[in-house]
Amino acid sequence: MLVHTPVKALLGDGGTVVGGLAFDSRAVRPGDCFFAVVGTQADGHDYIAAAVERGAAAVVCQRLPEPQAAGVAYVVVEDSAGAMADMAAAFYGYPSRELKLVGITGTNGKTTTVTLLYDLVRAMGYRAGLISTVVYRIDGREIASTHTTPDPIRLNAMMREMADAGCDYCFMECSSHAIVQERTRGLDFAGGIFSNITHDHLDYHKTFAEYIRAKKRFFDTLPAGAFALTNADDRNGAVMVQNTAARVSTYSLRAMADFRGKILEMHPDGMLLRLDGQELWVSLLGRFNAYNLLAVYGAACLLGLDRREVLRVMSTLQPVDGRFEVVRAANGTTAIVDYAHTPDALENVLQTIGELRTPTQQLIVVCGCGGDRDRTKRPEMAAIAVKHASTAIFTSDNPRHEAPEAILDDMTAGLDAGTRYLRITDRAEAIRTAVMMSHPGDLLLVAGKGHETYQIVGDEKHHFDDREELRKAFETLSRN
Repeated sequence: MLVHTPVKALLGDGGTVVGGLAFDSRAVRPGDCFFAVVGTQADGHDYIAAAVERGAAAVVCQRLPEPQAAGVAYVVVEDSAGAMADMAAAFYGYPSRELKLVGITGTNGKTTTVTLLYDLVRAMGYRAGLISTVVYRIDGREIASTHTTPDPIRLNAMMREMADAGCDYCFMECSSHAIVQERTRGLDFAGGIFSNITHDHLDYHKTFAEYIRAKKRFFDTLPAGAFALTNADDRNGAVMVQNTAARVSTYSLRAMADFRGKILEMHPDGMLLRLDGQELWVSLLGRFNAYNLLAVYGAACLLGLDRREVLRVMSTLQPVDGRFEVVRAANGTTAIVDYAHTPDALENVLQTIGELRTPTQQLIVVCGCGGDRDRTKRPEMAAIAVKHASTAIFTSDNPRHEAPEAILDDMTAGLDAGTRYLRITDRAEAIRTAVMMSHPGDLLLVAGKGHETYQIVGDEKHHFDDREELRKAFETLSRN
């Protein structure tokens, strides 16, 4: 029943045939196999009885429950999360083998890169799947995204749908959490991309070294037939691929590499790049997007796509939802909504805005930090905001189970006395205040949530969209 997973003990009928897979006891249907996975918030072993009561025919666990139910097969393994990934791949007929699957890992740029790759190959006439923070797509069909990288059961189920729909490619984000939690195990990758790595998710990985090891683990498991495309300009780019069996290629804006790029000009509506000696106008902005586009170009070439056609189609690609997304007011004020929620991402966006900003333009920055997440980046985010902004407004992001005021305390703790900033806990009010403070032609940056259409307070999601709030504030301003 389990593939590539050593079985420590088996109680019951080893030939039990299961009709489905589940790791949430509430989702179990009669005849399913339930996986008791040890998570960060809950232990699936505590829900074995509930799963059996709902009709589970088999249970995969790391320790046997007492008592065991009659007629149920219990399989004891060392790692039930890994076993779930192995069995999910087998249960759905190894769908990733029927696709050219490309994964990307790194701190920033994952969503933009996979989305642009998806848009690129579809514009070239291929069918493709997408698994990203923003949305999942099976060719043209859209599915709401719940995680950057979903669980192995959902992953393999979606890839089976992609393969059955005739998809040639699948592009997916591979988060560090997913890699450590074995969600990408059992998948056959045609290639992997490394974007960059900066401090993030230390609430989960505890140390930066562990965070690096989590990312590197993805490349350590790539097969010999795959490609590993790494950012040569990142100090850890070479580290990521030092033990991989895949064939290594590099991309760079600063040094010799297999795929080289350079920003020639930057304008408010796009930039002129040189990629491998060819000039290309694109509708995206910023050095960070130049890296994303270079990764897209390199991956497309490594997949065997025609270089000239790739360059032609790249010139038609549009920015990704919530990534440097522009909202303009009637008076010429420009607001930029961006998902930047790490120090490096915020710095990159602000540097890009700085290259476009004129001496007479104010720059008002609205940002916050998420609750129940890495606290070490909070003062860094605040320091970066005040360094670049005419005025910084610190506000609530997704506070989750933390008090918003306490998060703002962490952000402002390291700022020098006399530093110019505002603290407005209510995010909608913070955005309205930024708009009211602006003059015609000024620039606003609202950072941290990007594409998100909700705010998480406690365990509840409330509707909230930075873009909607900006448009409402601009409309109010125009009436006054």
